[in-house]
Amino acid sequence: MARTATLARSVALFRVFLREQTEPDLFYDALARDSVEQLADHVPLSGATVLDVGGGPGYFAQRFREAGATYVGLEPDAGEMVARGVPEPGTVRGSGEALPVLSGSVDVCYSSNVLEHVRRPWVFAAEMVRVTKPGGTVYLSFTPWWSPHGGHETGPWHYLGGYRARRRYRRRHGHEPKNRFGESLFAVSVGSALRWARRCPDVELLASYPRYHPWWARWVVRVPLVREVASWNLVLVMRRR
Repeated sequence: MARTATLARSVALFRVFLREQTEPDLFYDALARDSVEQLADHVPLSGATVLDVGGGPGYFAQRFREAGATYVGLEPDAGEMVARGVPEPGTVRGSGEALPVLSGSVDVCYSSNVLEHVRRPWVFAAEMVRVTKPGGTVYLSFTPWWSPHGGHETGPWHYLGGYRARRRYRRRHGHEPKNRFGESLFAVSVGSALRWARRCPDVELLASYPRYHPWWARWVVRVPLVREVASWNLVLVMRRR
């Protein structure tokens, strides 16, 4: 992925990101295609069983299957499961903090942009590790709180506080944001994620980098404080011991 993680790729992803709210299928298909390419740099996907934790209506299913993987989606929200109509075949409903999956049963446990929506993020992460086979891969990405998009639709006012940003959004739009700070959006930092991964006895941290950046900008993850604002989205790639 380092060879293909160019500035042009980053610009293209940013352009479709701007259309996430109005054209979610376009955005998520582009993200799915890019994510499968990125993950394939770390683990062969052909013949692998992939559990997508928090996969919503299955936006990533087709791209994983095209790569030769057996796709299993998991989503706690029934409304999200049917956001595109009929639920994606192979998707089950369940909590990421208590996965209804046998320990050591999947080759790849994948989660994209879910961790910041979980009240107990490290319970969630530990569950991903638990269900992964020894030698298997855990891919975990999320939007850090202090990044420009950390407040999601309430940003950039989240820099003044999550609850304040939520109240401002409610006053301005007459309704609650989709991502409600303290209920469905929480402050998760790059530093806390790296500390958890390095201290977890059941995994080896293989890589950590800003998901959407070009390869030459990956250094930002190594710099405290800077990484919190400049990462936009953090990827952790881990191998189950």
